[in-house]
Amino acid sequence: MKKIFAIITLLFLSSADAQHSLMIVNNYSTTYDFQGTIGAHNFAGSCYPYVTSSTPIAITVPADSHTGNGKELAYKNFRDQFTGSLYPTTNWTVQVSPTNSSVRVWNHPSIAPGGVISENVKWASSQFQMYYAGTSTPEPGFSGLIGESPDPCTGATGYISTPYGDAEWFNITVANITYSYLQVY
Repeated sequence: MKKIFAIITLLFLSSADAQHSLMIVNNYSTTYDFQGTIGAHNFAGSCYPYVTSSTPIAITVPADSHTGNGKELAYKNFRDQFTGSLYPTTNWTVQVSPTNSSVRVWNHPSIAPGGVISENVKWASSQFQMYYAGTSTPEPGFSGLIGESPDPCTGATGYISTPYGDAEWFNITVANITYSYLQVY
């Protein structure tokens, strides 16, 4: 019995920093489309590995896309988001150090659930720019780096307020699953 308890304890501790989370972007703005990247990194000291979305174009979450109408961006992990999200990301840039990065396709084993990268990161930030809905015209006054605050790895702030709208990042943990929300108003 002690052996089983020790094994279960080790498994629990080894997954304490793992990507057991859900990333949700709610764009409540009816004026602007959200465009940007989403990142995850190690919070256990070194900031690496650091993973960011790197599709050929930025992730776009159209105006008025949120959980209230079922059109939110929801990423359970790097792999399953491709087949389970309305806004899939094809590629992820993985940095294992400041000088070593590579692009991984969405189903690469190292970023799949249980993979060495995914087990050592959690959702952390987004670099975004708001665009007038349905156009390629940016609103220069509504952009930024937002994320879990304080974040020594990215310097992201948890709240951005502009005359054009606001953005907020917050986390809620329920039953050992962290829900990371980026809300745009």
